[in-house]
Amino acid sequence: MNTYYVYIVKCKDDSYYTGVTNNIERRIAEHNSGLVKNSYTFSRRPVELMFIYQFNDINQAIAFEKQLKGWSRKKKEAVISGDWDILKVLAECKNESHFGNNKN
Repeated sequence: MNTYYVYIVKCKDDSYYTGVTNNIERRIAEHNSGLVKNSYTFSRRPVELMFIYQFNDINQAIAFEKQLKGWSRKKKEAVISGDWDILKVLAECKNESHFGNNKN
């Protein structure tokens, strides 16, 4: 059975990078070695592993990675800290036009 990892690294500039791999140690080493000059992490090295989640299905891993990539910094930080309950609050729409926020 194959194992896949979705991960978040924190870059030198305090930004986050999210990825998926089947070998986490190798992948973090690749980020830090700077093999690919046009990659996001190249000029933001070193990176530090902040979060990892294991999957047995590559399709589930890729779907979760895509979901995380679309999330705000605050949501990613909630995942990193393991505060899954706050994700619902962070996901709520705050626009005045949203039906739940309409005071009329």
